[in-house]
Amino acid sequence: MSSRSSSALVRRYREARMIIRGVFDRWHPVLAHLVPIRRCNLACAYCNEYDAVSPPVPLNELLGRIDKLAALGSSIVAFSGGEPMLHPDLYAMIRRIRAHGMMAGLITNGYYLTPERIAKLNEAGLEYLQISIDNVNPDEVSQKSLKVLDRRLTDLARHARFAVSINSVIGGGIRHPADAVTVAKRAAALGFAVSCGIIHDGQGALKPLSAAELRAYEEVKRIGKTGYSMIHTFQDNLAHGRPNAWKCRAGARYLYICEDGLVHYCSQQRGYPGIPLASYTKEDLRREYAAPKPCAPFCTIACVHRASTIDFWRDPQDQRAPATVQT
Repeated sequence: MSSRSSSALVRRYREARMIIRGVFDRWHPVLAHLVPIRRCNLACAYCNEYDAVSPPVPLNELLGRIDKLAALGSSIVAFSGGEPMLHPDLYAMIRRIRAHGMMAGLITNGYYLTPERIAKLNEAGLEYLQISIDNVNPDEVSQKSLKVLDRRLTDLARHARFAVSINSVIGGGIRHPADAVTVAKRAAALGFAVSCGIIHDGQGALKPLSAAELRAYEEVKRIGKTGYSMIHTFQDNLAHGRPNAWKCRAGARYLYICEDGLVHYCSQQRGYPGIPLASYTKEDLRREYAAPKPCAPFCTIACVHRASTIDFWRDPQDQRAPATVQT
């Protein structure tokens, strides 16, 4: 058995164990996104999650945050940004996540994925990597283009032992919707998972997709062939400008920890609850688990939906946290 096949088997076992634990234990984060650096080498027009000047967060602070996430019982810790591959100690942080028995993920624009760095990610124990590719040719909206990144994708297909997901993007001012289909076909041909993101614009506003965008969205869904029907349902509603009725568990099942070490609902709701991770407790998890989020009906953030889906069938949200932590 190849090292890639062996890694995939271990990863699937860990995923199954994570899901079973999530069903039987409500009081731990399923997914935490940790920002190690706000700076990015790109400046995509629709993005409000980066700057051009921020230094890396010191390694000792980030290791302390990883340790705290482990103490809260987190299942998956993934790095986002900014561009997390600009952090010089990324591999040490991945190793720390794995040392705690948590799963390690990375969201990157892909520019720094050389064969040498892919090998280091393998060695560190990375399990998931996601790249969003916005167009076929770069333009003033986005430089995350297939033309620029295709060689990086080929290197990933040859060398990566971790799971790779390529996210095609529609909405948010992306000029050529059909590019999402081209990106999805190329990703599928290389053996990667394929998804489709419906994105907000630079002010966080979401608009229904146009007829051309809807055609591209449906084709990418077909190429991706995912069985995650609840995620499709939420995206289908957004594509047509319809709200979703769901229980967002941000602040509990999903945590977004900014470069300052504060816990937020997500990248688009920074400031709430705005509590330092170092002082975050099980009581905070229970409170936010029970709290309805006014932004939920038109939320576009798939990772929050996925982390919340495990609890869709239980526990209404009415601002009152459960009196006990019994499952």
